[in-house]
Amino acid sequence: MSFGPLPAGFGPPISPTWTPPTDIEQALFEAKSREDWPAYFGTLAQNRLFFEMQKDKADATPPATYAAFGHDPRVAGGRIWAVYTEGMLPAPERHRVFDWNHLEWFAKVWRPTDPSVIVVNPGSPCEAFLPSAPPHSATWAQYGRLAPARKRSLRLRTLRVGGPLHGSVAHGLACGALLCVSNGSIWNAMAWHGTGYPGERTRLREWWGITTREEWQYYLRDLLACEQHSSVWDFALGLRQTIARDFGGHVDLGYWRQAAANLIRAKSEGSIVVSEDGVTRTDPRPESEVEARVEGVQRLIGRITRYEARMRADGVLDENRYVSSVDAWDLGRASKMARWGLGARFGTLAEAESAVIQAGRTASHSYKSWQDFSAGYILGRCLHFDEEEFGDWYQDMVEAHRILMSDPGSPWLNIPFR
Repeated sequence: MSFGPLPAGFGPPISPTWTPPTDIEQALFEAKSREDWPAYFGTLAQNRLFFEMQKDKADATPPATYAAFGHDPRVAGGRIWAVYTEGMLPAPERHRVFDWNHLEWFAKVWRPTDPSVIVVNPGSPCEAFLPSAPPHSATWAQYGRLAPARKRSLRLRTLRVGGPLHGSVAHGLACGALLCVSNGSIWNAMAWHGTGYPGERTRLREWWGITTREEWQYYLRDLLACEQHSSVWDFALGLRQTIARDFGGHVDLGYWRQAAANLIRAKSEGSIVVSEDGVTRTDPRPESEVEARVEGVQRLIGRITRYEARMRADGVLDENRYVSSVDAWDLGRASKMARWGLGARFGTLAEAESAVIQAGRTASHSYKSWQDFSAGYILGRCLHFDEEEFGDWYQDMVEAHRILMSDPGSPWLNIPFR
């Protein structure tokens, strides 16, 4: 395979001791070792290729793409377009950001004023130099058109180097592992780029309404305090916990529903409030409002028990076990929110790492095991999204749970929960 004016494999010699960060770099490394350039470009074509962009221009006109080019003394003229596979991205910096695209795109957008050479993973043993100008670029760009579409499949992805595998940071990152497996992201990537700077900003804006650092901090604090889910869920699950303590663990469904109704009605009759201003009595709530709340909570209890029954059948919950709380739903998202904010440059690496550690510590106080944590997360996610359809919102989490509870490389099998 010819690269045009540069020899195939131009770059550092192959190192037998180098550890590729992910399976992507492993495949590139092996293909380069064999001088199997079709396999090399086939790997590039099936994965995201990241490139540095000009942050000030990206902020001013978000839909546009402004590449930032680099310099390499090994190339005539020195100017290069550096691109990176996911495991080779440098650590996030405040004013240095990246976007990504597919292999074929780089040939389509090239202009005569751009560098004449694209360098894949500069300075690494899987590095390659590509002529960026036509007609030579057509040689490698064709693999973008020929690459088969990758079928979506849930899998565990891990940084072999460059990401924590043990310790408090890894523990906190593992709290977000269900979502990482579901989304196809690397679970232990603390130095987070995610889907690139524009993608992470879009994610936070569209899913959370977050467009500023202050908004990101607000949601992150709420998630870490487990206050981003319904208090009604906490009421129902907390009441069952109380009944379980009183009755030695077993909770009759009918008794739980009736106890919830009795408690709601009792609290709605009005109460005496003591404050600095004196003693006052609150007015009773209208009966229609009270009965509507009773009906809503009893309906919620039914939903919870049906989800738990399904989770037992699917091996998420052990027999006779139930979910103690849905705090995991907030803490798992907090682990990811910390990283999303870093990717969007709303926060620093130090802030994100601190939040990840806090999420892990709170989780270890709220649950007994990764399995308990997982069940709490899945129930919270389903109560929020699934509407008892047992569709993708549920099925993806069950599959992710099974992967994390069985894959030999899973953090849930290698990091103690407490």
